[in-house]
This record gives sequence, C-alpha cells and structure tokens, in this order.
Amino acid sequence: MKISSIAKSLIAGVAAGSAAVVTAVQDNVLTTGEGVTVALAVLGAWGITYAVPNKQNNTGV
Repeated sequence: MKISSIAKSLIAGVAAGSAAVVTAVQDNVLTTGEGVTVALAVLGAWGITYAVPNKQNNTGV
C-alpha cells in the first residue's frame, strides 16, 4: 500500500490538531494562545510529515 506524502501529512495535521484542541478546551474556553498552539501543532505536523520521505520498499514489489 502506497500512501502519498500529502495524505500522510493531512492525517498527521488532523491528529495533532485534534489532540491540541481536546487539551485546550478542557476548561470550556479556547483562548487566543490556545488557538495559536493548535494552529502551530497542525502546521508543524504538516511540514515535518511532508518533509520526511516515505520508506522505500526493498522487496522489489
């Protein structure tokens, strides 16, 4: 199964963003600082995951 770098980074962004949002709204208030943290988590996950190349398949398949 071959997953593209874009799909991989989108999933990572959703995972990082949802984890940050769940943590941020524990007190039922989303402050500006928490919103910035969520945005940076998503952007960081997108960038890092997109930059890391997929592992090459050495089996020749």
